[in-house]
Amino acid sequence: MDDGIRLSRLMAQQGLCSRREADRLIAAGQVRVDGVVIDQLGSKVHPLAAIELTSEARRQRAALATVLLNKPPGIVSNQPEKGYPEAVSLITEENHASSDDFPKRRIPKAQSLHVAGRLDIDSSGLLVLTQDGTVARTLIGPQSRIEKEYHVGIEGNITEAALQHLRHGLSLDGRALRPARITQTGSTQLQFVLTEGRKRQVRRMCELVGLSVRTLVRVRIGRVHLGRLRRSQWRHLASGEVF
Repeated sequence: MDDGIRLSRLMAQQGLCSRREADRLIAAGQVRVDGVVIDQLGSKVHPLAAIELTSEARRQRAALATVLLNKPPGIVSNQPEKGYPEAVSLITEENHASSDDFPKRRIPKAQSLHVAGRLDIDSSGLLVLTQDGTVARTLIGPQSRIEKEYHVGIEGNITEAALQHLRHGLSLDGRALRPARITQTGSTQLQFVLTEGRKRQVRRMCELVGLSVRTLVRVRIGRVHLGRLRRSQWRHLASGEVF
């Protein structure tokens, strides 16, 4: 079908899986389109075609792990630095939160987990590690508008003018930032709610208005909250918990 859409792309658009995972499932003969198995990579289908995964594919998808970690300062998210451990090194039995909805689920292998939305080495709080490309695309894909909330300790004089600039009008690396919700919650405390994740964005925004960050904690991603998860502890994403 010359005027169709690649099946793997349509599957990703519909949130069934990532395009890479779609190609794997197609090649394995685990995808049906309008009731017919499609196993040729690059196949095009009608945009309104009914796509269905086989029961085995659905089982494999359900087994993909997504975990939430309360990352402490001094831990790198996913780019090794000499002398500093990576976040995946904390995904151990010893750090498994007792409040996890899935206390007996197998601990995912570190090499299979990928960080979806980094925190810099000096920051702490909610970090998502996942085996599921769909989750990663939802959180950090180019079209993502998922909110991220940060509680930030500030050094410097927090003025109304600074707050207005933080909310709208700043640029980083030659590109304008999306509008942000910035609330002063104390004499030296700000709450940031962003819908993008540029490198060290909060710290760099503050520098542009003459402020510096003393502490930074991410407490929410979308509808998922850090809650009572203690530093260095992790848990599985709960049933029905979505970003």
